[in-house]
Amino acid sequence: MVTSNLAGLDGSPYQQYLYAYPHKTSYRALRPRPLLADVWRAEPRDALFLYAHVPFCEMRCGFCNLFTRTGAPAEQVTAYLRQLRRQAERVADALGGDAGYARVAFGGGTPTYLTAGELTELFDIATSTLGARLPGVPLSVETSPATATPDRLAVLAAHGTTRVSIGVQSFLDAEARAAGRPQRRAEVEAALDAIRDAAIPLLNVDLIYGIDGQTADTWRQSLDAALAWRPEELYLYPLYVRPLTGLGRRAHARADWDAQRLALYAQAVEVLGAAGYRQESMRQFRRADVPAPDGPDYCCQDDGMVGLGCGARSYTTGLHYSFDYAVSVSEVRAVLDDYLARPAGDFAYAEFGFALDGTEQRRRWLLKSLLRAEGVDAAAYAARFGVAPAEDFPELGRLVERGWATDGGLRLTPAGLARSDAVGPWLTSARVRRAMTGYVPR
Repeated sequence: MVTSNLAGLDGSPYQQYLYAYPHKTSYRALRPRPLLADVWRAEPRDALFLYAHVPFCEMRCGFCNLFTRTGAPAEQVTAYLRQLRRQAERVADALGGDAGYARVAFGGGTPTYLTAGELTELFDIATSTLGARLPGVPLSVETSPATATPDRLAVLAAHGTTRVSIGVQSFLDAEARAAGRPQRRAEVEAALDAIRDAAIPLLNVDLIYGIDGQTADTWRQSLDAALAWRPEELYLYPLYVRPLTGLGRRAHARADWDAQRLALYAQAVEVLGAAGYRQESMRQFRRADVPAPDGPDYCCQDDGMVGLGCGARSYTTGLHYSFDYAVSVSEVRAVLDDYLARPAGDFAYAEFGFALDGTEQRRRWLLKSLLRAEGVDAAAYAARFGVAPAEDFPELGRLVERGWATDGGLRLTPAGLARSDAVGPWLTSARVRRAMTGYVPR
């Protein structure tokens, strides 16, 4: 049996977005630093996921706690791409000649902060240095209304980009400003028009609910504006106010906030369902007539993620690793400067990370399955770990008792999906929780 943290189900439904497990704030400096060649030696390397991180944005949104720098000078961007290639060379050496990539993503930051020429160089690093087949495998790229320009999108299309994700957050100018994202509706619509003109197969639109001043009516306006473009996917995020962010520096105490976000979420589920969208998770909705590109979504339960860049993570079965992490302006710049100053030999090692023992591997597999609408594949779990998931996690029955799960706790009900950000933290191990608690935001 795997011991779980049993507190938390009675608290706020909005505790933490468990987009990865364990959370990056549980990572610590690895001493001694392991060689990447040793880290990857026993791992399958024929169907890896390559993630390249671009830590630059034209602005920092008020809710953003990602690792990114705004207004970076051109010479720093040039230096970053040069260093990215050096890192890619060491990673390629560590992985060996039999490494192959089944999926690629460029994130950030905002990858399209790069100019068209710089994007071309980024693609060359991925293809020439690491050997990714582009075009040839599914490729997702994040963009923003200000940087989704025709020349940049032409580069993405030429290299076989299959998915573009744009952070709109709200189609109402006043709400965008309230979220710390000063943009205009006309700019958003022009960017969406340019993406559709580029004929990239899959468009994803990100929206946020729970913004100050947002109502059911204004939320419906944003949903309808997004649906007018018939995006293949929509991601809907509840607003979080985190330390060291623009919104985090403001007073933000609202007694009814949880109830408001739950109501807006329920409204969106109804609206998108009526519009022909299938719910894949609490956040992801896919148009029902659109299959995932080239097969199912990437399953991070299968590990095998190769991260490139100072804000990227890499996942193997037994170790998740990255470089240092920060949010505040001064600390982000310090981490970025450190990355740029590294000798090439440093990239042959893992720097910060979290070692997953057998129990943490089981927990990760269960969590990343349970928080999807289809739930946990009990047979696949048993085939991998030798026992039924209910034997490792009998406390899943508590979710059934609350009406939040069915199938013995292996599939969340609609009420359970709505509370994914409470269920995830509830199942986080005591070891990971202790490490996260010990992290000092900076």
